[in-house]
Amino acid sequence: MAEYAAKEMTRLAYDALLEKKAENIKIINIEEVSVVADYFIIASGTNRNQVQAMADNVEEVLYKAGYPAKQTEGYRTANWILIDYGDIIVHVFDSENRLFYDLERIWRDGKDITIEELNEQAGE
Repeated sequence: MAEYAAKEMTRLAYDALLEKKAENIKIINIEEVSVVADYFIIASGTNRNQVQAMADNVEEVLYKAGYPAKQTEGYRTANWILIDYGDIIVHVFDSENRLFYDLERIWRDGKDITIEELNEQAGE
């Protein structure tokens, strides 16, 4: 059940980010390399307002689906907003900070997956 919930949350967050014109959305499956979460979702926005709008939309969509965020950090500055749902963690960056922190490199032991692969795994 938890695996299904993680995939559903990931799909919902991905769509919510897309709705707000997120750039370069990456999904990294980290379930085999970390106990922190099953999936990281990383996305970029072009300015503070967009980054905040992306985070707001993710929180609203997931909350309406029954998945309230456990913790949100970085919202005020909007350089890097982290939204923790337990099984998934959503990272919304401005372009400069995404390059600086380079989570994709840090978590390269995880498996990059596409939204299509995630949907196939869920049997859609």
